[in-house]
Amino acid sequence: MNLRPVVDCLAYTALRVLICIIQAMRIETCHSLSRMAAFLLSDCFRLRGAVVDDNLKNVFPDLTAAERRQISRQMWEHLFLMVCEIAHAPRKIHRSNWRDHISFRGRREIVQYLLDPRPSVLVTGHFGNFELGGFITGLLGFPSFTVARTLDNPYLDRYVNSFRGANGQFILPKKGSSPQVQAVLESGGVLSLLGDQFAGQKGCWVDFLGRPASCHKAIALFPLTSGAPMLAAATTRLGAPMKFKISLLGVLDPAESRSLVRSVPAVTQWYNDRLGDAIRLTPHQYWWLHRRWKGTPPKRMLARRSVAA
Repeated sequence: MNLRPVVDCLAYTALRVLICIIQAMRIETCHSLSRMAAFLLSDCFRLRGAVVDDNLKNVFPDLTAAERRQISRQMWEHLFLMVCEIAHAPRKIHRSNWRDHISFRGRREIVQYLLDPRPSVLVTGHFGNFELGGFITGLLGFPSFTVARTLDNPYLDRYVNSFRGANGQFILPKKGSSPQVQAVLESGGVLSLLGDQFAGQKGCWVDFLGRPASCHKAIALFPLTSGAPMLAAATTRLGAPMKFKISLLGVLDPAESRSLVRSVPAVTQWYNDRLGDAIRLTPHQYWWLHRRWKGTPPKRMLARRSVAA
């Protein structure tokens, strides 16, 4: 007997009940509970503690153990609060009041490129509240197409995508969506991608926060083959819950920077540098719990790093 549909349905029901409870609470209460949950997972249970500590130790070698624990605790608080903000956003952020919640850095350039008849490739990472970044841009009238992995639970996948698509953020499956991606680029649409996902041994290896990391080659190929400007961006929280800043971290425009847009490694290194600089400024809003730096880089990269050292 196949119990998978039953298990999936129960998991979906549990999540919906949890979301209902979160939506019934004030966001300030959610923030307080997020602090408590962060202390339990970070200091008491040490969930993925070894991974988080190893990542922080390698990226920030000058930090003390106490400082790394503090960032770990703040990261967990950020993750819990991120879920609460996503649950509250459809009810609290509207076209009439978005200025109460959102500020911009580089707003003129962002609007200029999103209104450009050429397609745009928007790259961010597991940093800040990236889910709300797509929600907000769609709310402001700039629909986008996001490439994302299909969740194993079909009920959860449909529910999560209903939030993402509420304002015009359309989800394309990670596998088998090449024709759809091509259609988006040919029609002058906005393609949104997470640029800090492990791409396996055959990915494009570059430095990310000072360590070799494998990246998907397709991300760099989009501007190389279509002439689309690449925008590196981040949506970070400004202290209080439901207060965000959408920052343009940099633009790589093939029409203006042909010297940079010349190869997959060059483009891949460019957006990793932009994301890395932003993460160093607000480290507690990055997902240090995921294994970003895994696998073994190719020998040629290790040789270059050895010579540089």
